[in-house]
Amino acid sequence: MNNHHTIEEKVMKEIKKGSVKLRSRYLFLVEKCGMGSALTLSVLLAILFCSLVLLYLTSSDNLGYLTFGNSGVSAFLESFPFLLMAMLVLLMFIAGILIKKSDISYKRPFGYYALGLVGIVVVAGVLVSATSIDERIEDEAYGTHVPGILFRPFLMQGVDDRQRGVVGRVIEVGDGYIRIQTPQTVKEVDVRTLQTRMSEPLIEGLFVMAIGEGNADAFTAKDIRTIGSMDMPMIRRGVHRHFGFFMGFPIKPEDEVCLRDCIQEQTDRQKCRELCLNSILK
Repeated sequence: MNNHHTIEEKVMKEIKKGSVKLRSRYLFLVEKCGMGSALTLSVLLAILFCSLVLLYLTSSDNLGYLTFGNSGVSAFLESFPFLLMAMLVLLMFIAGILIKKSDISYKRPFGYYALGLVGIVVVAGVLVSATSIDERIEDEAYGTHVPGILFRPFLMQGVDDRQRGVVGRVIEVGDGYIRIQTPQTVKEVDVRTLQTRMSEPLIEGLFVMAIGEGNADAFTAKDIRTIGSMDMPMIRRGVHRHFGFFMGFPIKPEDEVCLRDCIQEQTDRQKCRELCLNSILK
């Protein structure tokens, strides 16, 4: 009994000194709910940015440069989504700190929660990327509405001009050069210094990827190749946003395949255009 009074007296003395501060139960609940809301928001944003990273890697030209081998590493690094990755890591870090400060962190070692957090974000990010949510965000990012344009700095790198690589739609084939539409501008690509011979000739309307050295208006290609009709949709959407469709009309994937097969058979280019694009050239 005396011990109880002694402890009580010590606590009261500390309270009077100001060493111990009393907190309202409601204030404690508000802070707890606030931390829970912040944790939920950070996890949801991490999932969203994870899906945007996956969209970038699977839809832009970034991974495509690795198909050129060691020669494409510089273009790969130049086009890598560092800002998106940094934002994803930051959100994961914030979520980890909030978990560590919450009550649940005392039940198990923090490592379990960290691994669980990474697993949840990655799996949920993959599921979100399987929907069209991330593509809608990409469309809104280049619009005029405030929620959408907040994502523009993170996705802009996917369609930005590059010095080591270029992807675009061929609009002119000349003697030793081609002119292509990129998501930002029209570039003249010098193909006279190619280190490897092209496996197939070029024709207007097809999309090509090249590595080499370039600036704002011109590019000197060391290697160049056509890309599949379903590859790099982010680049294709960027070109369509900036220039519209080829000759004002969309080229369907099957039309691109027709053009590619026709040219490989050494058919005259004009005949190929008439054969494959007859429906849109009328």
